[in-house]
Amino acid sequence: MSDAAQPTAAEVRAAAEAVKTALDRHLAAVERRSGEDDPAVYEAFNQLAAAAEVYDELLYDRYDEVTPFEIPGAEDSLPPYTGPEEPNALSVLIRRDYAVAEPQRLLAQAQRIEAADDEGGEASGTVHGALGVLFGEFEADEIASRHKEFGLEEGDSTLWVTAADEPAEPGEWLEAPFEQADAQRVVCRFDVSAVFDDDEADDIDDEDTDDLDEIDDDEEETEETAEAARLDTDR
Repeated sequence: MSDAAQPTAAEVRAAAEAVKTALDRHLAAVERRSGEDDPAVYEAFNQLAAAAEVYDELLYDRYDEVTPFEIPGAEDSLPPYTGPEEPNALSVLIRRDYAVAEPQRLLAQAQRIEAADDEGGEASGTVHGALGVLFGEFEADEIASRHKEFGLEEGDSTLWVTAADEPAEPGEWLEAPFEQADAQRVVCRFDVSAVFDDDEADDIDDEDTDDLDEIDDDEEETEETAEAARLDTDR
């Protein structure tokens, strides 16, 4: 960046003051929090994140310096809730991903289901058909709890509870059931991902390393104490 394009010291100072103001607003919103998903807290968080980002950029452009802050982007969380305060209806949107880890197990399970059916069938001869048989026989929650029996391996999953003004008419959204999912009407959501397990494992590994360091230090101190005792005895 050329010197002419660099921000002035006054602009950097103003950005710093904006961060201070945003911090005060965020703290005030947290202190007045009305619930776990208070939109005022979310809005204050986003304002703080935006102010910090501007300050960080100006500070770097002017002084070639950075801040120690790392604030998650807006894409990492839900937008502020804009639905009705007292919803008259709800929609529950669920997505679960699976990998077909053991196709033969899946086929065998589907064939057993068809064999128990008086009419029989041939859908279980392919993985595509076996999946249709499986999900036609069992509820999604039962498949989730028994996925290993069916040769499936769990991936990520998410559940969104969204608010609606009125219940939908029968058959109204069946042609495009997920087309109108509105993140701003999500009352709550629950995510499951191996990413979270990896983060926990990293934390555990760090704790184990710290424990090992403490053990090594204890062993060194024990050896030093034993050596000192031996020298006293020799005297």
